[in-house]
Amino acid sequence: MLGKCNFLLEISPLIARNTTKDVLLNNTCPHATLRLATLTPCYHRAVKKVLSFSFFPVSVMPFERFVQTGRIAKASAGPLKGRLVAIVDVIDQNRVLVDGPLTGVPRQEYRLNNLHLTKYRIKFPYTAPTRIVRKAWTESDLKAQWKVSPWSVKAQNICKRSSLNDFDRFKLRYAKRQRNKLLTIAFNTLKKRTKADGTPRVLKKDRRERLRAEKAKGGKKAAAKK
Repeated sequence: MLGKCNFLLEISPLIARNTTKDVLLNNTCPHATLRLATLTPCYHRAVKKVLSFSFFPVSVMPFERFVQTGRIAKASAGPLKGRLVAIVDVIDQNRVLVDGPLTGVPRQEYRLNNLHLTKYRIKFPYTAPTRIVRKAWTESDLKAQWKVSPWSVKAQNICKRSSLNDFDRFKLRYAKRQRNKLLTIAFNTLKKRTKADGTPRVLKKDRRERLRAEKAKGGKKAAAKK
């Protein structure tokens, strides 16, 4: 990175004049603060623009869920497995203080390894008491949002499947078999009646049925004339 910057200064003698002004390019490199050689004030913007577009691609933060106050997490292991909790405070890099006033979880410390962060977050002050957390949880309508989320739907389906007995599993397997048969018949029918270019195909069966219908209609007309 610094080699490219030095190359830029070498090929631009007007920029490399010695003055008493230092330039800190904070917005060109997201991971470090780059201190260049002293530059003249008239070339500060030009250097920033050239460096930002030529050498330093803008990076996007890949993470959206952070361990922070108000973040809703689901316990994946331990005594609270399957319950939702809100992070109230961070104790250290391995433990957090959690609280779940509407999920039956008293305030306690919990290991981060046993928590899965969700996309939901509620707003309450730092180290707020349980009554404030309960109020924020109720106002955010988190229960309804979580109920319709794919994560919750998948968990409910797993719970239902785990509660089935042998006869229920047999009925489920039989119903799936019948469904697959109907889908196969419908797919084959559409495949026969559709050409490769997507236009409908007329089968011999359709022609015979049309001729029968026309004959029947003609017979009815002749009988009506008599």
